[in-house]
Amino acid sequence: MSRTLPVTRNDYIDVVFEDLTHDGAGVAKLDGYPIFVPNGLPGEKAKVKVIKVNKSYGVGRLVELYEQSPFRVDIPASEKHKYGGCQLEHISYEGQLKYKENQVRQVLARIGKIEEVVVHPIMGMDAPFYYRNKAQVPVGEKDGKLIAGFFKPRTHEIVDTDESLIQLPEVNEAIQVVKEICNELGVPAYQEETHKGVLRHIMARFGKQTGELMVVIITRTSEIPQKNRLVEEITARLPRVKSIVHNVNSKRTNVILGEKTTVLWGSEVIYDYIGDVKFAISARSFYQVNPVQTKVLYEKALEYADLKGKESVIDAYCGIGTISLFLAQKAKKVFGVEVVPDAIEDARRNAELNKMTNVEFAVGEAEVVIPKWYKEGNAADVLVVDPPRKGCDEALLQTIIEMRPKKVVYVSCNPATLARDLRILEDGGFKTLEVQPVDMFPMTTHVECVAHLKLL
Repeated sequence: MSRTLPVTRNDYIDVVFEDLTHDGAGVAKLDGYPIFVPNGLPGEKAKVKVIKVNKSYGVGRLVELYEQSPFRVDIPASEKHKYGGCQLEHISYEGQLKYKENQVRQVLARIGKIEEVVVHPIMGMDAPFYYRNKAQVPVGEKDGKLIAGFFKPRTHEIVDTDESLIQLPEVNEAIQVVKEICNELGVPAYQEETHKGVLRHIMARFGKQTGELMVVIITRTSEIPQKNRLVEEITARLPRVKSIVHNVNSKRTNVILGEKTTVLWGSEVIYDYIGDVKFAISARSFYQVNPVQTKVLYEKALEYADLKGKESVIDAYCGIGTISLFLAQKAKKVFGVEVVPDAIEDARRNAELNKMTNVEFAVGEAEVVIPKWYKEGNAADVLVVDPPRKGCDEALLQTIIEMRPKKVVYVSCNPATLARDLRILEDGGFKTLEVQPVDMFPMTTHVECVAHLKLL
């Protein structure tokens, strides 16, 4: 028999919010039926209008708050703040940290059935605003002028934004200056509906430790109107700029970068440091967007690895070698593997940049390359994984269980898949000793963790 839903569309109901979703909406339940309401906070009592129902859940709109959470804070009413990527902006930072730490504890217990593990208090930021070192914003036109900012949720409508609360001031400034210059020079925006026009996105990257700025102009066409004037104006108005890059994306796609990238002015890369390790960053490089908290995260991973200088370490999903090079400061030898060839090129360049000769990188899927290494006799003393949100491939987890390294350090950007994978590793003979949550992305729902496992 089909279930009779406790609400219908356009009902007004009184609710108490119990939790938050992964995207920051409040969760209320009627007879076990969940209703997701943006801007609701746990513990709050409210009147809600039901705007959508299906057999699994409903969606509501907050109409009136009867009782307010002590963690609620006022936020600016302007659209530039509503759509700036800050899902938790209406929660105090203390409340955000509490929510994220609780989320980690809950998923470890619920999904991983791991309840005895030590979950340390989350490591937050002293200054949780203006931390992102990279922005890539879509460009459009309104009333004859260029606009650049963020898409409204579930639309392709651009909200013109002159400042993001989570981007470094230098990044905010660069985006605005380039938008103004392109507007003055009459560079037309790309029109998604007709696949005409020129300017698709503006990207800015900033080296927080070096003060070096990169500007990337992303266009549909291989030519930019008044290109020389554009370069002259950017270098004049942005004294920190070290690199101006042109990327061409001529396809009908939501992917931001195209395949062709050329340097218009300056260097192909800028540089930055995480701790004492120097990194070259190109337009395409993957580089952590919060270098302050990245240092915190990687230092914790290094602490859990507890290297004495004699260990062989494997770094799965090594990217451009950030964790690998951190580990190489203390290890005898580090082997890194990554499926993206460009990332491995960057990793090798970064190893050379830091004069580190005890690192070796390979292109391929971790679940293919690491078993091959294992069969060849390369069994790691410590294995470090930093997978994408989907977690580790099952074949890799089984290889870890077969390899039986003394320690596993698991760096995760998704507590749910972390909990799932820890359960598999525990069933295979490992014990999760401790988990350290780190707030890499304040004002958003994301939370990173480092888990420390040992072989029983």
